[in-house]
Amino acid sequence: MFHSYAAIGDSFTEGVGDELPDGVARGWADFVALGLAKAADPETVRYANLAIRGRKLGPIVEEQLEAAIALGPEVISFNGGGNDMLRPRMPEELVANRFRQAIHRIRDEGIHVLMLSGANPTDHLPLGRVFDSRGARLTHALRDLADLDGVTFVDNFSDRTLRDIRYWSPDKLHLNSLGHAKVASNVLTALGVPVPEEWGVAEVAAAPAGKRSRNTATYYREYVLPWIGRRLTGRSSGDGRVAKRPTLEPVLLDA
Repeated sequence: MFHSYAAIGDSFTEGVGDELPDGVARGWADFVALGLAKAADPETVRYANLAIRGRKLGPIVEEQLEAAIALGPEVISFNGGGNDMLRPRMPEELVANRFRQAIHRIRDEGIHVLMLSGANPTDHLPLGRVFDSRGARLTHALRDLADLDGVTFVDNFSDRTLRDIRYWSPDKLHLNSLGHAKVASNVLTALGVPVPEEWGVAEVAAAPAGKRSRNTATYYREYVLPWIGRRLTGRSSGDGRVAKRPTLEPVLLDA
């Protein structure tokens, strides 16, 4: 049982797609922290989340890795590369090497590594086959890290149930609250921690699969074109943002 947990990454780990009424993203990492607290004395579990949406793997390593290590948590979750994957060109070997170096850096500090691949949205995206191939190759290139002591690997990318449209937000790129809860259940299961029944993960998984959606003109106008605009102008959805939970704080079960 871990009593201190820090998360680093991009929108997947920040929790984009699972916004609370105040607009703050919750997401799977928050759910994991709640699950850890429910399984232990809540007053002893602390959690930090340094992830910022839009970050490519390089900035995640440069801006978040050492800051998370400095907090001295018992476990750090690490995910990245999703935004690199969506660029016109992806330096696959460089991305894999950066990812590998980050895992070893965390291990060298004696901190347990929770290594995650992101959920796979490519069934619903334009050019999905291209991104699917990149993600599959990156996951395969890093799979040997799962055999290292002090590493727990949660392969969400290969979880075909997570491809169901029921788990995705309207932009079809980010998980919705159900999707984030499903990822959290994958993580807690891998850690040997009970998944709270009130999340309804098992119930949703047992329901019939949703129909594959079509990408309409409205979808392109509301989501695809703004994304392309940011790429062309060098902007990011994370510009000006700071980590939502930069220090280890107690987990509140009624949050």
